[in-house]
Amino acid sequence: MATPHIELQDKSLIAKTVLMPGDPLRAKFIAETYLKDVVQINGVRNMLGYTGTYKGRRISVMGSGMGMPSIGIYSYELFKFYDVENIIRIGSAGAYTDKLNLYDVVIAKNCWSESSYAKTMGVSGRKKLSATKKLNTKLKNTAKRLGIPMTEGTIHSSDVFYRINGDEYKDIYEKHGALCVEMESFALFANALATGKNAACILTISDSLVTHEATSAEERQNAFTKMMEIALNTKL
Repeated sequence: MATPHIELQDKSLIAKTVLMPGDPLRAKFIAETYLKDVVQINGVRNMLGYTGTYKGRRISVMGSGMGMPSIGIYSYELFKFYDVENIIRIGSAGAYTDKLNLYDVVIAKNCWSESSYAKTMGVSGRKKLSATKKLNTKLKNTAKRLGIPMTEGTIHSSDVFYRINGDEYKDIYEKHGALCVEMESFALFANALATGKNAACILTISDSLVTHEATSAEERQNAFTKMMEIALNTKL
């Protein structure tokens, strides 16, 4: 049956693996560019979702929205009520180090956050949560096979996009080793723990807090294809 945020009645129309970009238009781009025999599985609040096939394998893609409360709702409903086993977040991130350049691909080994999401969920009081190791291993092996360089490390999941202290990222980088910042993975990893499912996060560097370089909104929607191809070509 449908949930409050996903209108699909038949859960069999959602694949066991869901790719989850923040932007629903990125989900639409992936479905139209890479998938065959596509059916739309959600349109509630314009949070677009699709199921199709890629090289003969069924796969779904659905937007998560921005921030932990949003991905927290959608990923939990997918895990809990639609029998999804794997969610791979494919998103954008801001670099905390000049060792990362625009368009570089990062895979989160774990994420550190100030958020109370995991504690409020009753999952963990920890401020650092890990991705599913076996899922990360498969994604890294795919990236190697495709010849796509990928940096693995700690990332920062933040509740705040605009910080009054713009240099605070330097302390976070020094104290927690966070290579870059995004706003969703901590909640996704918490939900995977809560439901006994698998979660991973692959990011493309969209801007740099160090060099102040940045990509455009259109580029973030359409040009971050390497992380998409890694996720799509990983057999689960």
